[in-house]
Amino acid sequence: MAGLDTSHVPAFANLLHDATQVHHVAGGRITAAFPGGSPDFPLSINRIEGFTNELRDKHSVEIVDSLSALRGKCDAVMLESIDGRVHLAQFREVADWGVPVFIDKPLTISGAEARELAQIAEEKAVRVTSASAIRFAEKFREALDDGGVVTGADVYGPMQFQGQCPGYFWYGVHSVEMLYAAMGTGCREVLAVREDAHDVVGGRWADGRIGTVRGNRTGNNVFGGTLHRAGGSQTFDVSAGNKPFYASLLERVMPFFRGEGEVVVPAEMVEVIRFLDASNRSAVTREWVAL
Repeated sequence: MAGLDTSHVPAFANLLHDATQVHHVAGGRITAAFPGGSPDFPLSINRIEGFTNELRDKHSVEIVDSLSALRGKCDAVMLESIDGRVHLAQFREVADWGVPVFIDKPLTISGAEARELAQIAEEKAVRVTSASAIRFAEKFREALDDGGVVTGADVYGPMQFQGQCPGYFWYGVHSVEMLYAAMGTGCREVLAVREDAHDVVGGRWADGRIGTVRGNRTGNNVFGGTLHRAGGSQTFDVSAGNKPFYASLLERVMPFFRGEGEVVVPAEMVEVIRFLDASNRSAVTREWVAL
């Protein structure tokens, strides 16, 4: 594990290591970790010490002093750094190790970086995936599995901003991941409308479908939405589920590490970033922007 600056680190460790947990995910242990951290990002660097100590003292994880020192100590890598700016550089290094890689959200913070990362993975034959845990939230997946083809989707969630992960890359990524889980790839262009407390992003898919993301900065931290199908529309509230999002994500990631199936296919994980990138540009110009 690299990047011990996010709450995902102890959450994943507890789910993987504690077999007494109701939602324990079997099949792997965190053997070694590199703390990392971005000095110019307070939400990153100020949390390194606490999460590092927890991994070392509670979970007996070996702490190393460089990313390269993890090589040979693991069968898979989780790039957990909360700062999406460092993901491409980290992946360039680990891509030579010959092990599968999970990159926590966001994959990168630009469409160009996402395409470069996917190209490196293809050239080096490295299995890589990236996802927000919200994509696999219990109530959302129940709604997805409860019908036929989704003809449109309207999703919502909190959308705070952080300068180091600009615009929608910080928290907008969660809702956009839900939109893509529902709609699939093929978005042609986006239009973003931004006000002080709310944003709405609309996407037009090449097949004529329309999907929207509504974000707020009002203190409402609930994710949810409506899925539209030919036979009717179905709403879902992610907060109504009992299963931790992180457990649902790990249940996909661990088989992926063993070569069994995918979490998010490369084409989709790249298009998510292109959607976020185009939406950031549209929020400034208030015009439709092609992906």
